[in-house]
Amino acid sequence: MVSLIVAISNNRAIGKDNQLIWQLPKDMKFFMDSTTSHPVIMGRKNYESIPEKYRPLRNRTNIIITRNKSFEANGCLVVNSIEESLRCMNFGDNEEIFVIGGGEIYKKFLELNLIDRMYITHIDEFFEGDTFFPELNFDNWHSTEIMNHTKDNDNPHDFKIMCYNKKT
Repeated sequence: MVSLIVAISNNRAIGKDNQLIWQLPKDMKFFMDSTTSHPVIMGRKNYESIPEKYRPLRNRTNIIITRNKSFEANGCLVVNSIEESLRCMNFGDNEEIFVIGGGEIYKKFLELNLIDRMYITHIDEFFEGDTFFPELNFDNWHSTEIMNHTKDNDNPHDFKIMCYNKKT
């Protein structure tokens, strides 16, 4: 199963200047808990946005998609296409692979209809960004609320985490 995990603002912003726009520790914990022990697929720019001390993401197979054939990243599998990223995985029916960004990678996986499930953190705020999550028709997805969090001292924005399963 190929899943996508992302946090988006009300205007679908997901980043600016190759960085996250917000700090939501509770959402970051959800990301860590969800993806640990699972392979993660990301674009090169997304990989480079991760602080060096956290690269590669621990306890996960890190797969980086890039058009740059000479790009190398210690402890990661580097591939040159989406198809290659999926071919290099030897996963069974119960294995969940996470697509973790960035914007171009989300768009391509969705356009190719490769996503079975989406975990989307909806942040109830508008942010200025330069990277956006693609527009989606949510009518094609069954939704379940996982968490509804009201802002607090550690998490300065209201947010809701939803799981969307593709309708068959």
